[in-house]
Amino acid sequence: MYTDIVTEPFPLPAVDTTAIDSRFLRRIVPYVTREQPGTVVVNTATRFAYLTLGGNHAIRYGVGVGKQEAFNFQGTAIVGRKAEWPRWRPTRDMIRREPDRYAKYENGMDGGPENPLGPRALYLYRDGQDTLYRLHGTTEPWSIGSMVSSGCVRFLNQDIIDLYKRVPVGAKVVVLAAAGQPPDDLSAS
Repeated sequence: MYTDIVTEPFPLPAVDTTAIDSRFLRRIVPYVTREQPGTVVVNTATRFAYLTLGGNHAIRYGVGVGKQEAFNFQGTAIVGRKAEWPRWRPTRDMIRREPDRYAKYENGMDGGPENPLGPRALYLYRDGQDTLYRLHGTTEPWSIGSMVSSGCVRFLNQDIIDLYKRVPVGAKVVVLAAAGQPPDDLSAS
């Protein structure tokens, strides 16, 4: 599941799963929800994303979320666009907060192994507008399970490729606010 992938335009190395808490590795888990099958639910408090399957089950993925709760998208969106090896451009807020890190990329960065979005991105839209939030891969697999991003939801590269194949444009995405959310039942791991 986390082996190297050599069939991509840019080969992806295997994930060193010993560097990641095993709870955050992809698996099918019991998951009771009112959401329809095919909905992606992100629980920022527990750092899990779920692709609902129906029958009270979901595929659970470990994710990294915004390093501050205020950075995280919250609420409901749809996947308005999908891209393989997407071009990345930091937002104005990212450049303002960390100019030394992001200003050099203000005109964007082509897709590739150094691109922070990784091999796939699902673009979150609300009311027909791009929210500037993404579900995407990462160049920092050790960050999964942490609050480290500028607000997007990052997945292991092999996991975002898996999700990308399963989720069509138009799919519903629900991002739960961390505050006041009960933790998921980790006994299902």
